[in-house]
Amino acid sequence: MGLVGSRLWRGREASGRGPAEGGRAEGGSRRSGAGAGAGKRKRGRRRERASESDDEDGEEDDDEDDDEESSRSQERLLNTPRRKKLKSTSKYVYQTLFLNGENSDIKICALGEEWNLHKIYLFQSGYFSSMFSGSWKESGMSTIELEIPDQNIDIEALQVAFGSLYRDEVLINPSRVIALLAAASMLQLDGLMQQCGETMKETINAKTVCSYYNSAGTYGLESLKKRCLEWLLNNLMTHQSIELFKELSIGLMKQLISSSNLFVMQVEMDVYTALKKWMFLQLVPSWNGSLKQLLSEADAWFSKRRKEFEDGVSFLETEQGSAFWMVFRHLRLQYIVSDLASARIVERDNLIPAEWLSAVYKQQWFAMLRAEQDNDTGPQKINKEELEENSMRCGRKLAKDGDYCWRWTGFNFGFDLLVTYTNRYIIFKRNTLNQPCSGSVSLQPRRRIAFRLRLASFDSSGKLIGSRTVGYQILTLEKDQEQVVMNLDSRLLTFPLYICCNFLYTSPEKRKENEELPENPET
Repeated sequence: MGLVGSRLWRGREASGRGPAEGGRAEGGSRRSGAGAGAGKRKRGRRRERASESDDEDGEEDDDEDDDEESSRSQERLLNTPRRKKLKSTSKYVYQTLFLNGENSDIKICALGEEWNLHKIYLFQSGYFSSMFSGSWKESGMSTIELEIPDQNIDIEALQVAFGSLYRDEVLINPSRVIALLAAASMLQLDGLMQQCGETMKETINAKTVCSYYNSAGTYGLESLKKRCLEWLLNNLMTHQSIELFKELSIGLMKQLISSSNLFVMQVEMDVYTALKKWMFLQLVPSWNGSLKQLLSEADAWFSKRRKEFEDGVSFLETEQGSAFWMVFRHLRLQYIVSDLASARIVERDNLIPAEWLSAVYKQQWFAMLRAEQDNDTGPQKINKEELEENSMRCGRKLAKDGDYCWRWTGFNFGFDLLVTYTNRYIIFKRNTLNQPCSGSVSLQPRRRIAFRLRLASFDSSGKLIGSRTVGYQILTLEKDQEQVVMNLDSRLLTFPLYICCNFLYTSPEKRKENEELPENPET
């Protein structure tokens, strides 16, 4: 307001208006004479000077506030980080020193190719670090010729491996990862080897798992080897593949078939059938039919071979079949011959030596007599070794959510076990009188079973995306009693859902007749 009043007052003086008018503008009384006018002018000047003084003080305060705010703003600017994209030092080093080879002090020659490199970067490699620091003849040479003993290593793999010494990140192509792993192993680049291992873990599928498993063993990546083995145990039976059957070696298949962690679908007879298909493809790798045709083609091929055998000689006892003996040896035949239809197929195929089957028939006969006459009500305690080696392996695929009830085929010493899936519960029931059964059932008041229950879901590549496990335990059931053995969280359920169980129906400590099967006399 001081500034506005001041401007109005000066405007009236400049216009030549009289003092009286000026007095009226201020609201005073009219008086005659110059004194009155002068007094008014003096008072007006005092008010003008006071107003101007107030204006100056206000302006100074405003200036001080502006300066203070500006100072704070500048301080904020100075203390606020700014993201500026500069040219990457790593990219510059890679382009200038590695790709262009500027200021190179050593030349590496291998597989007909040359690389102009730098010792200070090569020291990151354990291979070259030992060479330059030790008593190697190459330690003082400016040109080094590398011998490449590993056939997995090629020029492209060496290019990436050498380049990794000059940059922070390496882009690994899964189709080239084995060659790069081989190069990294030779050059002793531990970090690059680990990166290759992680890439391989993320890309395990039916086409890569066998080559990855073999490479993991060759180059010492134990965690990768374990991951590949887990994938095979989960997928060998659940996602059968002709390509996978062709690539599985005898040693690896033996390891899978002998494991209690094999995710079996249906029953042990299906493991036998899978082995028969696998053995056929190992013997006739040029066969290129479909998976649906595979079993009938395998049966026809082995049927022709049987006509060439001497009477009483099984295929595994022939020169052609002897290589597979160690794999079939780990079948749990006691759970195959317990089903009549399965036993007849095994007898007809004549792949397995007759003395193996005779020993199993005897074992199962005594186990049945104990259950019927010796009051063997089942396992008394957990014997993990016995369960791992001799438990019944079986499984089921649930394509979608719903209500399911089933039993696995075979004679289980009068224990008719019904399995139900409903409302996210899995229930075991010992059936005696409530539901019809194709075989005889035990009427003992109580029976026990040892079991382990596993559930799993897989993505399209066979990768495990969800699982639940109930570890080995003993369940006691009375006649027609049922028991919830697993309650599932719906948030964790992904269909199709695979269920796999291990069971033991008789007491391990009483099975004295469970002797080792005869060894192959030719091995």
